[in-house]
Amino acid sequence: MKWDNLGPINLIIGGNGAGKTFLMKACYCAMRTLEAYKRGNDTKTATEILAEKLKWTFQTGKIGDLVSKGAESPLSSRIQLDGNDFQYSFGKDTTKVIHSLENHVPPRDSNSIFLPAKEVLSLHQVIFNSRDQYWLFGFDDTYYDLAKALMTPTTQGRLLPELKRSRDKLEDLLGGKVDQDNKTGHWQFKKGNQKFPIGMTAEGIKKIAMLDRLIGNRYIGKKSIVFVDEPESALHPSTISEFMDIIVQLARRDIQFFLASHSYFVVKKLYLIAQEKNMPIPIVLVNKENECIYTDLLQGMPDNTIIDESINPYKQKVKLALG
Repeated sequence: MKWDNLGPINLIIGGNGAGKTFLMKACYCAMRTLEAYKRGNDTKTATEILAEKLKWTFQTGKIGDLVSKGAESPLSSRIQLDGNDFQYSFGKDTTKVIHSLENHVPPRDSNSIFLPAKEVLSLHQVIFNSRDQYWLFGFDDTYYDLAKALMTPTTQGRLLPELKRSRDKLEDLLGGKVDQDNKTGHWQFKKGNQKFPIGMTAEGIKKIAMLDRLIGNRYIGKKSIVFVDEPESALHPSTISEFMDIIVQLARRDIQFFLASHSYFVVKKLYLIAQEKNMPIPIVLVNKENECIYTDLLQGMPDNTIIDESINPYKQKVKLALG
């Protein structure tokens, strides 16, 4: 696939197994490689960082297993960032070392993050133990990186206006705040004077709380790239709508989003945003023939199975009513 002319918000849709999450994880691996490279005292090469990132993100002992069995050519990837190329390739016999890598992207100060469909607040200690203590596959690096990022405490000081408005809206949606207990290290939900263990808190609240925390502790900010897998997961349709409005606010602060979704409500809300704000929202649709179709929500709602299946119950109701 080749996806050009990306925007502040980009949408990926398609059926189960179409490769939506795989695509976002591949992009995430590239971005985290560029962000870790030459940061602080890290002396690893970009090749070493990428190989380790691919291993732990895709949970494979042999990187070459990511290449299709019948592929005649290597798997190759090229990302262009601010006009600079980062590209690599490897074949199915590759084990741990990627020999073909070319990087022209300057070291980055920003942080990218991947928000999986499942929350991590109630699992963060299990995630750390499986990786830091036992070095076992189970929770991939999108979960591990997110769990680490959430551990950074929120900091004092003024946020940029757009980020503050977004955080205020997130906390309005939550109806309270999610924070860590200083003594136990456990997450809890605070609502007024009441405190609830995170395990008793709704999945949707925990999902929104993660983004709120990442804004509050300054982990994400200008030039960050946020990958969100199934943003609709565990959220009521009205909350989905408000969540998309918040993402638009953040996108205006030079934070780029990639969303992979199955939800009619997500697609429709983003379509309305594109029309109302005259805002391009590029979209790639992977169809049943595994072909990539590129369009933009500014041009209208795309033809796809998500839309079709969403309106089918209405069509059936009309058919029953008319006999």
